[in-house]
Amino acid sequence: MKLVILILGDGEADEIASKLIEAGFRLTRLASSGGFLRRGNTTLLLGMPAEKVDEALGLMRAALASVTDPGSRRGTAFVLDVAHYEQL
Repeated sequence: MKLVILILGDGEADEIASKLIEAGFRLTRLASSGGFLRRGNTTLLLGMPAEKVDEALGLMRAALASVTDPGSRRGTAFVLDVAHYEQL
């Protein structure tokens, strides 16, 4: 099991979340802020089997490919191992 944490600008979050949900991924969306100017960010949390990580990252990359703001970081993804989880 893996936990993918994706941090991106508020402007890209709706499109990426929609594409992930359409592809069958379940996610939690958190509002966050950071950086020098405290700009608005969105953090997406996705739990998934290890074999689905490449598919999810591919969807994220494809959705962010259209961002054309030069010199800007489009998003940051962390992929973490999950030792244990429970659905309650």
